[in-house]
Amino acid sequence: MKPSIFNKSFYLIEGENMELRLIDTFDEKDGALPFYWWDIILKEEDKAIGKISFRIGNNYHAYFNGNIGYEIDEAYRGNDYAFLACRLVLQCARFHKMERIYLTCDYDNIASYKTIEKLGATLVEEIIPPKDYIYYYEGIAKHKIYELVLL
Repeated sequence: MKPSIFNKSFYLIEGENMELRLIDTFDEKDGALPFYWWDIILKEEDKAIGKISFRIGNNYHAYFNGNIGYEIDEAYRGNDYAFLACRLVLQCARFHKMERIYLTCDYDNIASYKTIEKLGATLVEEIIPPKDYIYYYEGIAKHKIYELVLL
């Protein structure tokens, strides 16, 4: 049995007003990177308001998919919760010795690319992912691909 790359100290990540509670971890499979998956919890309400994931490492597919994926429930959007959750996840990236991560969103997802830019990421390119990308489908939207250097 091979040792897990997942660190138990990231099963709960606490911030000032929010915490990330681990839902599950997923091992690498068919080109998809291993990842953590958390509920985003507002401490004052002790309620899940969305989800966030972090993919460990970089490969061809992660370039188009990004290392962080997030969603905020509609009623809680517009409050910087995605930005705050992403900032919490960056400590996990640093622990896994990642020097840079990629963040992507659909070209027309204004809220997401504003969140990504607020994190300090730099736009690399706008591109329709190629057909050999594992999550490609006919009609896939153009993506904005950003890089965030972690120091």
